[in-house]
Amino acid sequence: MGNLIKETPYSEITATLEVLDRHGVSREHFVNLRKDAELAKKIADLIVGTKQFVDNLFSAIVDYSRSLEDMITAGQYTWVNDDITEKHFPIPKPPVGLPTKAEIKLELIHFNKVMTSDKVLAELKKQGLRPATLPELLAFGEKYPEKQREFTIVALCSVWRSFDGGRRVPCLWGGSDWRRLSLSWGDDDWHDYYRFLAVRES
Repeated sequence: MGNLIKETPYSEITATLEVLDRHGVSREHFVNLRKDAELAKKIADLIVGTKQFVDNLFSAIVDYSRSLEDMITAGQYTWVNDDITEKHFPIPKPPVGLPTKAEIKLELIHFNKVMTSDKVLAELKKQGLRPATLPELLAFGEKYPEKQREFTIVALCSVWRSFDGGRRVPCLWGGSDWRRLSLSWGDDDWHDYYRFLAVRES
């Protein structure tokens, strides 16, 4: 058993009960919670998962007036795949009259299982998300350079068909003393450690 009881002051317990009371939680609900182990686990997972969800939310500014080369330079990567060019990944320009800079809300999605690109795209759609583009990935990498040292981050929306017809998609990955902007094979399975950068659909 953890130290929740020892570490939580009575005033905090009371304040939490007041919050739950405002949402219709009664003493009977607590009785049911103690009796139903599965229900208790679901609620515990929800509480713990809330922090994980918040930790996966990010924001960044995409400046479409910059060239792809400038976006890459701003990220200060130690190595960049030579095939990540404007020829292979054209940068979309906003319609006339709209600002060239846009703040976007990003999420890092971790499925924790092996999946194909098509299954990832389908699951993102179910969650009201779309995969990030290369400019969005670069904006993320520029603002949060340390994240790619923790896990590989993929942007599935930007796809280049290589000479053999295979799908290549940009990704960020790194180690303790290096950060790379690379390409991965979109036709291969994604292992459980990959994260997928996504944007919430409005």
